[in-house]
Amino acid sequence: MATLQVQRLSIAFADRQLLDDISFTLSERARAALVGANGSGKSTLLQIVAGLMSADIYEYAQPKDMRISYLPQSDIVLEEGTAYEQVELAYDRFLPLVDEQHAIEERLARGELSDYLLQRLHEIQEALLGEGYHDRKTEIAIILKGLGFHDGDLHRPCSEFSGGWQMRIALAKVLAEKPHLLLLDEPTNYLDIEARYWLRNYLRVYPESVMIVSHDRSFLDETINEVFELFQGQLKRYKGTYSQYEKQRENEIQSLIHAYEQQREEIRKQEVFIERFRAKASKARQVQGRIKQLERLEIIEIPEHLRNLSFSFPPAPHSGKQVLKIEDLTKRYGSLTVFEHFDSIVMKGERIAVVGKNGTGKSTLLRILAGIDTDYRGKLTVGSGVQIGYFAQDAKQTLDDSNTVLEELGSVASTADIPRLRTYLGSFLFSGDDVFKRVGILSGGERSRLALLKTLMHPANLLILDEPTSHLDISAKNALLQAIKEYDGTLIFVSHDAHVIQEAATSILYLTEENPPELFKGDWSYFSYRLEQKEAVAVETPKEEKKPARSYRVEKQKHNRLVSLRRQAEASLVRHDTIETELKEVQRSMSQSENYSVEEKIVKLVNEEERLRKKLAKEEASWLALEEERMKLEEELYG
Repeated sequence: MATLQVQRLSIAFADRQLLDDISFTLSERARAALVGANGSGKSTLLQIVAGLMSADIYEYAQPKDMRISYLPQSDIVLEEGTAYEQVELAYDRFLPLVDEQHAIEERLARGELSDYLLQRLHEIQEALLGEGYHDRKTEIAIILKGLGFHDGDLHRPCSEFSGGWQMRIALAKVLAEKPHLLLLDEPTNYLDIEARYWLRNYLRVYPESVMIVSHDRSFLDETINEVFELFQGQLKRYKGTYSQYEKQRENEIQSLIHAYEQQREEIRKQEVFIERFRAKASKARQVQGRIKQLERLEIIEIPEHLRNLSFSFPPAPHSGKQVLKIEDLTKRYGSLTVFEHFDSIVMKGERIAVVGKNGTGKSTLLRILAGIDTDYRGKLTVGSGVQIGYFAQDAKQTLDDSNTVLEELGSVASTADIPRLRTYLGSFLFSGDDVFKRVGILSGGERSRLALLKTLMHPANLLILDEPTSHLDISAKNALLQAIKEYDGTLIFVSHDAHVIQEAATSILYLTEENPPELFKGDWSYFSYRLEQKEAVAVETPKEEKKPARSYRVEKQKHNRLVSLRRQAEASLVRHDTIETELKEVQRSMSQSENYSVEEKIVKLVNEEERLRKKLAKEEASWLALEEERMKLEEELYG
């Protein structure tokens, strides 16, 4: 599919110009991130491109048959049908073709033969086959399972799922639509680490264009190769990964700050000269000249969100070396065992990330450790002098709606912190007049940020945080990560963000549905390495299972096959990326005007493009087949 071009796009709300005369092009098979500060217009731009919102002024060029699908951040409510049926709606666009096929087949059955009918039937069958219509059941199952659904979930009513799982169904539907342009607004917000990993791989081999808004930098680094930044109503393109963009952007910011400081110094010197010689007649002409220079000067401004955000925890009160002692901890809800026989000791200064699939009890464990949930078996001993600060995902419900943001934070601040409240609020994305908003009119994300900041303002030497970065943008995450590195207390937190875990954690507590929580002493990279090793040799220490017993030899063969499938899938992705690079190079050569004058050369390029397209499609099909077999084998082995 050809490129999408947007030119001279502008939109304003009230007296604010949100997007101001921006232009951009998305090339074929684009992998783009759309970034910018909160409120810069990212979601608005996606909705305009998706055709869900009108701009004040813009020129828009796209191929006639181009299909665009859009996933919003939230606010999707699915009340009808099952998870499978909702995703199957993505194939409704083929129903006219299916109806036409049936009509032709009926005419042929009645003996109404003609070359036109036979040709048309062949065209329809080719179209349905090429678009995977007849394989939709397999494709839907692959997508839903990749996003964390089990076999038994596929035919459950959507109304039985929580809001987060309904967002996963909505994501599955837009993926199944296979549009020419996929617009995803915070697609990883409701995904655990394993689902994020699957989505990353899916998008890497997706054959069409993708534009993503996300605050998950590790996810962006692994899925995109260009960045569009919205800044003060303007759009700027950067080539490369998100990390490469950050480096380029940091250099630009430092240059801007340097120019700003130089200008401020020059202004200061001019103002000193003007003030000193204003009353001297002999200097009148020079004074007037410098005043005019200052009036004509284009003042450099440093936007507030580009200034270095900073935050620091209150000093941690003194505590003993042993912070928590956990003995034979077991938690059940009726007949459902969440986890059992968990033993561990948490020492002062440790920073432990709690990870695992959704539903493995991460939030439940944090509530127990924080003393909120006391309905468990086993023993939990809190160390001498330990003071706990706890942030829950629903902490936003504890705020006083009648307070302003500033008043709400001030209600827990120490006298020493009062002068710095607005600085702290700025670090958590409350700037300018935002601090005077009533809490009752804040969005869900804003309420969560305020509740988190209130938690962090309390002096504590053990912080227990359940997904603290979910509603923070990347700059705010960086400010929090820096504060964590400087924090001299103990930290236990849940996160699905691999970058946050890598930067903040010194140990990983891994929760599964089958085993007691297991502590890995090391960072995220070490944990990932150990987990791969553990899976590869799991057959050497077979566990008792409720499933029918299987022979050691069969188990070993299946585990070895699973390890092989994972390696083959990774190798397939590498081959895919190589072919894609070759294809882009050929397309670049085809777009150069000088090649059109040499017929033999352009014919060769066209043939090479066709060959690479077929090779790419074959590699994508190979990866999908490997993923399908892997998921079936994992389901068989682990349930």
